[in-house]
Amino acid sequence: MVKLHDQTLRDAHQSLLATRMRTEHMLPILEKMDQVGYFSMEVWGGATFDVPIRYLNEDPWDRLKAIKSHVKHTPLQMLERAMNIVAYSNFPDDVVKEFIHYAHKDGISNFRIFDALNDRRNLKGPIEAVKAEGAHAQGCVSYTISPVHTTQFFIELFKDLQKMGCDSLAVKDMSGILTPQAAVALVTGSKSGGVKIPIDIHTHCTSGLAMMTYLKAIEAGADIVDTNISSISGGTGQPPAESMVAALKGTQWDTGYDLKLMNEIRDYFLDIWNKYQHLHNIDNLLYDPSVTFHQIPGGMLSNYRNQLLQQKAADKFPLLIKEIPIVREELGYPPLVTPTSQIVGYQAFLNVMFGRYKNIAKETKDYVKGMYGKPPADISPKIYETILGPNWRDEVITQRPADLLEPRMKLAKEELQAQGLLKKPEDALTYVLYPQVGLKFLKGEAKAEFTGADLPIRKIASDIPSAPQPKKFPMNYRIKVNNVEHEVVQSSETSITVNGKDYTVSLSGGVSGAAVVQAAAAPGSQVSEIVKAPILGNILKIKVTVGQVVKKGQVIATLEAMKMENDILAPRDGTITAISIREGQEVAEGVPMFTMG
Repeated sequence: MVKLHDQTLRDAHQSLLATRMRTEHMLPILEKMDQVGYFSMEVWGGATFDVPIRYLNEDPWDRLKAIKSHVKHTPLQMLERAMNIVAYSNFPDDVVKEFIHYAHKDGISNFRIFDALNDRRNLKGPIEAVKAEGAHAQGCVSYTISPVHTTQFFIELFKDLQKMGCDSLAVKDMSGILTPQAAVALVTGSKSGGVKIPIDIHTHCTSGLAMMTYLKAIEAGADIVDTNISSISGGTGQPPAESMVAALKGTQWDTGYDLKLMNEIRDYFLDIWNKYQHLHNIDNLLYDPSVTFHQIPGGMLSNYRNQLLQQKAADKFPLLIKEIPIVREELGYPPLVTPTSQIVGYQAFLNVMFGRYKNIAKETKDYVKGMYGKPPADISPKIYETILGPNWRDEVITQRPADLLEPRMKLAKEELQAQGLLKKPEDALTYVLYPQVGLKFLKGEAKAEFTGADLPIRKIASDIPSAPQPKKFPMNYRIKVNNVEHEVVQSSETSITVNGKDYTVSLSGGVSGAAVVQAAAAPGSQVSEIVKAPILGNILKIKVTVGQVVKKGQVIATLEAMKMENDILAPRDGTITAISIREGQEVAEGVPMFTMG
């Protein structure tokens, strides 16, 4: 008998509906789902912690408790990102232990634990924490293809995870690139190599390989495969559960599940699928065998399409797809799974928009320093120097990243208590994991994109504005001549009239150099430079004040875009004369943020 692990309430809508399914649409069907007999149901973790507080104004802890109150027999599972937990950077041990404690207390029985870099040092602590709670630890390998990621590499990692005390193992093929032959080699090699605990295979339908891969893996001895209910499956999601049940019926691997019951569940989720039609994207439902080359995960593909639309850069998608594998190779072949998929993908986006490594995300620097773990392959000295500078050897670490982090829970609780915001112990974890977004949520300032009562209606194609042509981001300057201000755009000519005479004013010099003002009418003119938002994002931190003198290249603000942090740098030496933004504010591309004199 083979078991199915159901991912309808986590990876299905994360891959196909931008993780936007609301709790109210999950609860009515849970009792029926509980009757199927699944090995487990994945209902939490991944982006289902971040998205509710960021976009739905829902408490993920309350969601978990509500789901658990309806599911009495099937173990609930979460996807846990090792030392990243459910966020995008490593956390100290006290945070990991406390998170796992409350996740288990509130309803999670099974923890699928993976590390984006397959770094054993990052996997060990969470596994031990899960075992200390008496819960089921499923050790997970992040599957990818590269010169260093061989079949034997994954077999040895499976064997080590078994030694660490895992109760089961999982292959996390987030991109849908695991071929039938590779699955057979991995499963048979593991079983013959001493792996005694159950093996679960996870993949996506992106490449079109999934159903063939599952069947061959099952024949080779895989014990569990991951599926979604058919009405939210396929494409960048997982294979349909009912199809697997039908395919195995009458064989030695028969699941024994009731297809009539599953069809009722399918009908329910078909209605839910239609309710979220504003998030449907045909591209996410098409097979894309090219994924075997670029290896971009399904959820990442669908999210980047949506995010590029928000950034008014949808036309950049083909260039981004080409740039991502190049960046991945340069960074030592990290598997493209959260958070390394975001790091590689976002750096590729910056490269496409601004030029290769002209703008480097904070997370890219941290990754190269070793703050996420050891890169799978060596990074070249040239890339180290490009990203970290000439003294890069002094910045790279070799120890477990979490060993450099101070405990956070005690201070977080004190900070929330001082603000009267600690209503339950889990609130402190929300705050630690997402300091700005979580604090905004806890303060009651978060707003839902939509509720069940007012789900947006999908616009017809003629109502959707076409993507604009790609833009460069020139600096704007204000030139004051005889107390009259004129705005001049870098690398263009502007006509101004002074005392009845027309003059042409032009600016030369890039955003990283001092502007040279040529104006015959005003040889001593005052020049003010406007620093604008380069892309759509949220202001995380303002690091200067009005009147402060800054140096060229100094960080004056941090902007979060596409869940990554961007340092806004002073383009030249000067003085901050005005600040037009506030922390927590969302800014569109081109919005003035600072004025420098």
